[in-house]
Amino acid sequence: MRFSPMVDRIAARGADAWSIHMEAARLRDQGQDVIFLTVGDPDQAPPAPVIDATIDALRRHRTGYSSIIGYPKVREAIAARVQRRTGRRCRADNVVVTPGAQGGVYCALQCLAGPGDEVIVPEPIYNTYAPVIAASGARLVTVPLRAERGFHPDLEAIAAAVTPRTRVIWINSPHNPTGVVFTADEVAGIAELCRRRDLWLLSDEVYEDLAFARPHVSPWSLPDMAERTVIVSSLSKSHAMPGFRFGWIVGPPALSAHLFELLVAMIYGSPAFIQDGVMPALEADLPEMAALREAYRHRAGMLSEILAEAPNCRVTRPEGGMFVLMDIRGTGIASAAFARDLLMREHVAVLPCDSFGPSAAGHLRISLTAAEPRLAEAGHRIVRFAQSIAG
Repeated sequence: MRFSPMVDRIAARGADAWSIHMEAARLRDQGQDVIFLTVGDPDQAPPAPVIDATIDALRRHRTGYSSIIGYPKVREAIAARVQRRTGRRCRADNVVVTPGAQGGVYCALQCLAGPGDEVIVPEPIYNTYAPVIAASGARLVTVPLRAERGFHPDLEAIAAAVTPRTRVIWINSPHNPTGVVFTADEVAGIAELCRRRDLWLLSDEVYEDLAFARPHVSPWSLPDMAERTVIVSSLSKSHAMPGFRFGWIVGPPALSAHLFELLVAMIYGSPAFIQDGVMPALEADLPEMAALREAYRHRAGMLSEILAEAPNCRVTRPEGGMFVLMDIRGTGIASAAFARDLLMREHVAVLPCDSFGPSAAGHLRISLTAAEPRLAEAGHRIVRFAQSIAG
């Protein structure tokens, strides 16, 4: 029996990276003291008002079918949030609720690009981006974010990658895995390129509230960009609630109409109790959000200082997000082998980044999702391992 050609296009990439995570889980289940720093899964609790509102919704039996693209009150709250942050008009008909930001980027790409189109993405890229683009039938075109530039985008290189087949430029800031926060000039330059070449600008803003070095800038805030900007975001990282699978897309009203048809065919609406539960986080900036940002800022600085002692390795302190990127090329050991041996000898699980693209080869992505004492212990174990192989 034959399957659709799509199953080959979306076939798993980065098996080495996730094999480390799975082996770490096996060791943990055997009772080993493993420190997991592979996945961006927040260790903090979600805000209490969100938990209380969700439980209340369940007790009110809000468990039936819901509005396909989100209840009006929820979409209005997201629109008000976007307008408050960007200073640009945003209304409920610009907003569609999706199952997390991952579901959001998948749905957006299905409506923005297709066979014969090209999607430009600065690379390294989060490793779900490639199968999302492949599922749409479009072709991924990468433009390197080079270490010597601090992983900031090269606007001339992005412009040079545009062809008559280009349909979308897809950016992510704060960036996963590098931790770079694009500057206002960089975002404005990419936006101007999209206006000049009549392209969509897809902006993955899931880490927007975890910017340290400078404020996050959304292309929605820029003049004449509302008709071609598509924002995808969620509360997963900023409010420590990825299991809620609550995200959204913001774009032109015509896109919302197409997304309605797609979501009818896919999920038939986000759970009502989840939509009720997230309202406290949408209507106001809860203090827990600022606390999470400061926690990640402090963890990033602390771990970067510890890892600076690792011989033949280099760490650039992240400008935002929840990861530290560690360059281990000086050790002469491939990242997958380094991560595997680190796990077996020191019981620290990190993610080798070769599957994120050539610019990330020889790097490790280290998640900041552990309490500070535990994170510091992991950092010292990594330094000890690097010292042992240097010796």
